[in-house]
Amino acid sequence: MTDTLVPDLAARPEVFPAEGFKANGMLSPELRSQFRRIHDLRNALSVIALWTFVVALVCVTVWTHRWWVALLAFIVMGPVHVRFAILMHEAAHKLLFTKNSINDFVGKWIIAYPAFIPITIYRRSHFAHHREEFGPEDPDVMFYGGYPCEPSRLRRRLLRDVVGISGWKNFVALLKANRTKAGRQIALPILLVQIGLWAGSWIATGAWWVYPLLWWLPWMTQWRVLNRLRAIGEHGGMRKDVDRRATTHNVTQRPLARLWLVPYNTGWHLAHHVDMGIPWRNLPRYHEALCQAGYVTDAITYPTYRSLWRAAIRTVPAA
Repeated sequence: MTDTLVPDLAARPEVFPAEGFKANGMLSPELRSQFRRIHDLRNALSVIALWTFVVALVCVTVWTHRWWVALLAFIVMGPVHVRFAILMHEAAHKLLFTKNSINDFVGKWIIAYPAFIPITIYRRSHFAHHREEFGPEDPDVMFYGGYPCEPSRLRRRLLRDVVGISGWKNFVALLKANRTKAGRQIALPILLVQIGLWAGSWIATGAWWVYPLLWWLPWMTQWRVLNRLRAIGEHGGMRKDVDRRATTHNVTQRPLARLWLVPYNTGWHLAHHVDMGIPWRNLPRYHEALCQAGYVTDAITYPTYRSLWRAAIRTVPAA
């Protein structure tokens, strides 16, 4: 037993450069152009479908006026927030729409701000994450660093997420950002969008509790849990390395995980880190190309996220 989840060198054969691939695993320019295509209309329909689902869920909850329906809606809103975050991530990479102005407008006002995310800051910090996972400027290490870990340590982290302690810290930071001019430019638009969502839902349904119960509270609690579990599934127990197979996990994508935890093909995360310029709709094809090239193998692939979490949550022997 070791204190890392990095696959052995024997499981990570050197296969690049190869026909159609450069030394870093990215496709040759001729092939890459085919994988770089952004599906504008289909992405627009995905954004519309997501918001349509939110509205429908709210309407059903208010119309039925049953506590158990409200509870189910609250639970379902966790994966909904995951979807907003993943589409925002796509917009941050400028891969949601071909035209940058449309990409940034939709990414900011229709996706990121409703999801409490300052996308401009996120884009800058997230690119630092891609430049060097586990590097000194990687802002996401707090989510996936320190694994494998003792079960009790993860339980404490998840408990803080479940009861809203983690979310409250983020929410308070957003409020405090308004104390400075620079912070206000970032935080105020997000808060105004949230006020608009609350007012709009209240006026449309006559129920003041719709926004706090079905939007704010799931973001404060469920989203934190799902985000942490997904982060572990992406990089937990890995390390800084030029080989992306040592920084990023590969997990077999199963229907339930894709429904609840890793929608919009975000589960093909190793492929995304080998080439962050591939839009989400094309990641499965790119992943398959990496498999055929021998870069991604069964030896580095977890059959489920549960098996990966089990590996990341265990007693670590003393040094």
